[in-house]
Amino acid sequence: MPEHPPQQPPPPRDWTDGHLDRWLPVLSDLDPDIEGAVTRMSRLTHHLGRVREQGVSDYGLHKHEFDTLHVLAGRGGHAAPSDLRADLNLAPASITGRLETLERRGFVLRTPSTEDRRKVDIVLTEAGRAAWQEALDVVGREERRLLGVLTEDERRTLSDLLRKVMLVQETAEG
Repeated sequence: MPEHPPQQPPPPRDWTDGHLDRWLPVLSDLDPDIEGAVTRMSRLTHHLGRVREQGVSDYGLHKHEFDTLHVLAGRGGHAAPSDLRADLNLAPASITGRLETLERRGFVLRTPSTEDRRKVDIVLTEAGRAAWQEALDVVGREERRLLGVLTEDERRTLSDLLRKVMLVQETAEG
């Protein structure tokens, strides 16, 4: 009697596989690879956004406070209000209100500018850095948990492929 090779179990299915099952018969020209990639990226982004919001609130921050501390930390912990406003794409009055709240909470200090005495620089305090870092760690742990299923080479390939897509999008916006 001929020996049959063992059958491979079907690959695991995620929510998007069911989504594709529903839509492929409805939209005959739907590319399942494009729809699958876009849907998975959207759901992943939504999930990480929820984790971020929960992590931020768990550490007593509002999303806009975290965003401001994040941008300030990314500038080495000090920046002009106009730089923060530009980075966050905000109106001048909006950044002023954010900075006043963060200063009252002890997360930032306003110091005279070293370049122009008429201006101020915003400096991230140790308390501000600690609050930002704690909230950031929540998101980082979840990102590592999810992408940790990939090998280092797979993560690099994923990043390279997404860069290729983003360059098309960014060029169109340019």
